[in-house]
Amino acid sequence: MSSRLKSGEGGAQAQVWWRRDGLQYDGDRLIFGGEEVERLAFSAGTPLYLYHSDRIGDNIRRLGAALDGHPLDYRLFYAMKSNRFMPLLSYLKAFGGCGVDVCSPGELMLARQTGFRESEISFTGTAVSDSDLDCLQRHPGVWVNCDSLSSIRRLGSRCPGREIGLRINPGLGIGYATNELLRYSGSKTTKFGIYRQQFESALELAASCDLVVKGLHFHTGCGYLDPQLPVFDEILAACSWFADRVSGLEHVNVGGGLGVPLTAADAPLDLERWCELLAEHLGQRGLQIWIEPGEYIVKDAGLLVLQVNTVEEKESTTFVGVDGGFNVNMAPAFYRLPLEVVPCRLHGACASAAGGEVTIAGNINEALDILAENVHLPTVKEGDFLAFLNAGGYGASMSSDHCVRGYFLEYLL
Repeated sequence: MSSRLKSGEGGAQAQVWWRRDGLQYDGDRLIFGGEEVERLAFSAGTPLYLYHSDRIGDNIRRLGAALDGHPLDYRLFYAMKSNRFMPLLSYLKAFGGCGVDVCSPGELMLARQTGFRESEISFTGTAVSDSDLDCLQRHPGVWVNCDSLSSIRRLGSRCPGREIGLRINPGLGIGYATNELLRYSGSKTTKFGIYRQQFESALELAASCDLVVKGLHFHTGCGYLDPQLPVFDEILAACSWFADRVSGLEHVNVGGGLGVPLTAADAPLDLERWCELLAEHLGQRGLQIWIEPGEYIVKDAGLLVLQVNTVEEKESTTFVGVDGGFNVNMAPAFYRLPLEVVPCRLHGACASAAGGEVTIAGNINEALDILAENVHLPTVKEGDFLAFLNAGGYGASMSSDHCVRGYFLEYLL
C-alpha cells in the first residue's frame, strides 16, 4: 500500500506517515536532506540513490541513547553489507560511535581504506575459503567469528593462539512481519552458525587448535519490529544454553536485524523494550554486548529515484514503467519487501493519469521485475520522477548488471 497524497490551498500538503525533518514536501516538490529531489534527478540522471548523512547520524545517536539508558556494556559495529558506498563509510568513521562488521576480504579492505583500525573490525563470514582465511591471518587485529567446524580447523592451523567468536544457530528465526525469506535460522535447517548438536565438538576443536573462544555470535533475521520482540526474547533465552558452556566468555554479539517502518501500518521499534530484553538476558551475566545494525542505521536514510518512461493500461491494469528494476533494488522482487513510492513532484490530488491504482514495472526482461503492485499515486506522467523510500540499505550493495543495466549513481547529502 502506498501513501495517499492530498493537495491543500497554496500547494500540496502531504498527509503521509513517513514525513519527518529532512523528508517532506515543500509545496509540490519532494525535499530530502535539504535538496529538491527532482532537481538532483535532472542534473545527475537516474537511477539515482540519495543518502542523508544527518539521518544516519540521528539513527546512531538514537540507538546509542537507548543503550546508554540501561546498565549495558556494549559495542556497535555497522554491518557494511547493507551499504558500502565509500563516502558513506567515510562519514561513519568520522562520526564515530561504531566500528564495522565485514563478511569478506573485499569489505575488510574497504573498512581499512576508510580509516577503520583492525581493532574496530569484526569479520563474520560463511563458507569462508582458504583465501579468506589467509587474508584474516594477515590482519591479526580483526575479530573473527567462525560459523563452522571447518573454519575453526582451518583458521586454527593458520592462527594458533588467536581469540575468536563462534557463530551459533539457536534454531529460532526472526524477520519483518511474517516474512520467512528474511530468517537466518528457524525450524528449517540453514547454512548459518553452529547448532547445539555440534557446539561441544566446536569448543573441543577450537581448544585443540589453540584458539581461545571469547565470544558468541548470532544473527537470526532482518527487519524485525515490535510484534517480533517476543521471538527475540526467546532467541536470547536460547542463547543462554550456549553461553553456559563457554568458560571465560567475554561478549555476545546479537547481530543486527533491527528494522524500520516500511508501511503506514508499521510502528518504530521500541528500543526501550529491546534494551530491556538485552539487560534481562545478557546484562546480568556481566557480558559485553556487541550489536551489528546495518538496516537500522541506513535504510530509512536513503531513497532510490527512477524516471517514468511508460504509463499504459493493459487489460485492467495500469502499468507505470521506470528506468530501473530488480537490478538496482531487489527487495520487492526477491524478498517481497515493500518500497514506499512517492512522486518527486505532485501534479494534483487526482489519481493516476490512467485512473485508479497502478503497478510499477522495472526495465528488466523478467516476469519478477515488479517494484510495486496495486499502489495508489497522484497523477503520474511519462517523464516524471518517482522516489522509492527506505532504499538506503540492501539496495545498491546488492545490485547487479543483469541485462547490462547495472548503471546507477549514488550521492551522499
